[in-house]
Amino acid sequence: MEDFMKKLCFTLLLSFSLLIVLSACAAKDVPSQKQEESEITISAAASLNDALKEIKTTFEKKHKNIHLSINLGGTGALQQQIIQGAPVDVFISAAKDKFDDLIQKGLIKKEDSKDLLGNKLVLITPKRHSAIQSFSDLSDNRVSRVAIGTPATVPAGMYAKQALQKYQVWDKLTPKLIQAKDVRQVLTYVETGSVDAGIVYLTDAKVSNKVKIVETASEDMHDPIIYPAGIIKETKHHKEAAIFLKYLKSTSAKKTFEKYGFIVLD
Repeated sequence: MEDFMKKLCFTLLLSFSLLIVLSACAAKDVPSQKQEESEITISAAASLNDALKEIKTTFEKKHKNIHLSINLGGTGALQQQIIQGAPVDVFISAAKDKFDDLIQKGLIKKEDSKDLLGNKLVLITPKRHSAIQSFSDLSDNRVSRVAIGTPATVPAGMYAKQALQKYQVWDKLTPKLIQAKDVRQVLTYVETGSVDAGIVYLTDAKVSNKVKIVETASEDMHDPIIYPAGIIKETKHHKEAAIFLKYLKSTSAKKTFEKYGFIVLD
């Protein structure tokens, strides 16, 4: 009886060990299920360039299966691309009116959008320029070229026109204006000394050590500067786009936006 029990225990132990080995082998043969990767396209105002570069890095580290493709440009041009069917997943505008127009056209659902940021409008000159001390000085004969974004398509240009009209220098300044395709081109014109002055967002001026801020326009000199963000209705990556839109309101993203001078809206 004792010998029988020993043999039974040995047999059971051997069977159990064999089962463990077979299970391990089977596990090796089953391929691990890798999370499906996707890429979403973010069309955003050119003034967001530096902040979005940093946010792209931090977002992709946290969401390794979602890759961001950033398409920067003037808000008006980006809006037209979306209207014409460009494959965009998320739009971040520098103007409420152009964003709201996409909502009216049914291209963005209101519930898939949020007001994200605010900004300020500033007058800048090359670092060594001393003839200009204020917006009012732009009509001076010593000033020959002033750059702004094209008002019809570039929100910063639209705000600039409003401010110049309030300062009552728009009509005198019109012959001197150099109109740019986006706010970053305005910044480049000033940095290279191609113009005497330019009007950009505070966030653009802060990233350059080649320009100086002469004056900040008070908020009552132009429409409120608001950056709304939203998911394009026809996106094939709504889930991923929603994750990114939510991330833009995270503490991490907020710190990045504030670092570059944006006003984060609640």
